Amino acid sequence: MDPTATPTRTPLDKAARRRSLREDAVNVPNLLTGLRIVMIPAVLALLDRAGPRDCYWAAILYAVAAITDFFDGWIARRQGLVSVLGKFLDPLADKLIVMATLVWLVNMGRIETWVVVLLLGRELSITGLRSIASSEGVVIAAGDGGKLKTALQMIGILCLIIGYPYPMSLGFYDLGVVDLVNVGRVLVWMSLVFSIASAAEYIKLFADAVEAKDQRVQKG
Repeated sequence: MDPTATPTRTPLDKAARRRSLREDAVNVPNLLTGLRIVMIPAVLALLDRAGPRDCYWAAILYAVAAITDFFDGWIARRQGLVSVLGKFLDPLADKLIVMATLVWLVNMGRIETWVVVLLLGRELSITGLRSIASSEGVVIAAGDGGKLKTALQMIGILCLIIGYPYPMSLGFYDLGVVDLVNVGRVLVWMSLVFSIASAAEYIKLFADAVEAKDQRVQKG
């Protein structure tokens, strides 16, 4: 038998692969990711009604989606359930809920169009860059700037979703009535600064990693 020959997949091998994909689709981490995707139209439907109570429940759903984003990855790593399907669905769910919500908030007049365009452009660009890096065998880990951007963006979007003035206090200090739309805008603007900074960091890491790989190939 020629050792260089490509092994032929049997129907049994293909059936096992299909079973594996089915099992991946129904494991707990991927079910949580799927739940996050299902929550998107519910959040948008509540925002479309735009009443104070509707916006409050939309914020609750968005917060639950953010929590599942943490737990699906944690469970997958802890129980050894990391899968190709999960690697595809998890970032997709994150991008979908952020993009859909921000676009809806523009329509509601709660955030400026140019801010959302820059944020979405950054997300699409970095996603494409990481895909190219992955195809080249280069892994780009999320830096501290990217993590801080995500945290600011999440809290900012929550404030924008709630979107109404509320009386607030810090312990014994009364802040009076605070318009959460203004708070959300400031936080999203701050996340934009870190978005641009982390994008530059990603580009530098990508360039350095590709150069290092080329040098290894030349030496080899």
